[in-house]
Amino acid sequence: MKVFVTGASGGIGSLLVPELIAAGHQVLGLARSDASARTVTAAGADVLRGDLTDPETLRTGAAEADAVVHVAFNHAPDLWRSVADEAQAVETFGAALEGTGKALLIASGTPIVPGRLATEDDSPFTGDPMADTPLGRRGHTAQYALGLAGKGVRSVVVRLPRSVHSKGHRYGLASGLITAARRTGVSGYVGDGGQRWPAVHHLDAVRLFRLALEQAEPGTVVHAVADEGDPMRTLAEVIGRRLGLPAESVPAEHFGPVGAVYALDQPASSELTRKKFGWQPTHPSLLDDLEAGNYPE
Repeated sequence: MKVFVTGASGGIGSLLVPELIAAGHQVLGLARSDASARTVTAAGADVLRGDLTDPETLRTGAAEADAVVHVAFNHAPDLWRSVADEAQAVETFGAALEGTGKALLIASGTPIVPGRLATEDDSPFTGDPMADTPLGRRGHTAQYALGLAGKGVRSVVVRLPRSVHSKGHRYGLASGLITAARRTGVSGYVGDGGQRWPAVHHLDAVRLFRLALEQAEPGTVVHAVADEGDPMRTLAEVIGRRLGLPAESVPAEHFGPVGAVYALDQPASSELTRKKFGWQPTHPSLLDDLEAGNYPE
């Protein structure tokens, strides 16, 4: 099928494009700059110039394709603005695809469910203490997308853990540990560091995106989770050892405006996803990648 991919030159999109092409799909990639366009072209995809704030371009991409995979997110200083832009883009896709039977896959985050592993059956608002933050508000966009299943759209939400990683790329939430350690000279963890973080390798994640694109039924939630939960202290100790810095307990504010996220226990399961799609992660774990060092700046 022909797939329109937003964020086609980004951390996930740049790996998703070749994954789709290798499986026999055609790809039309959204690019907002010359550099992004060159990256998309080099990967073997066609280019549509524009960005998430241009509804006409998004409608054009959706009309030209058999499916839309939305993995773009503008990581701007104003997160509320970024979340609003994403919501508008998904709503544009929803209106364009209504009644067509075409697929719409969007990236979202695993929910935080106090006291246990989050599963695919949990709503993004199941006691999630981040529900009213910019990151938590993305859950409303995911719920909107799932609701499109009743309007003739094969909508799928791929929930990613907050640490999506691979050598040579950033490490998601764990990159904040590295940045703060370099800035302060301490590899920090909040409290006793027992809070757990799920993770997935980029290449395992993009393989799941492809499987979900090809197989998922309307209204499906999948969890791209390889490691159910690494303790924050363990991650900080590995980073400290690689950087030659002490690992110590620090306040959440040590990590800046989103420091509250670092204090939360947020493990997640992908058991249902693995059973449904036969997906088995095969690439290095987050701890393996952190142990390898060579952290990007």
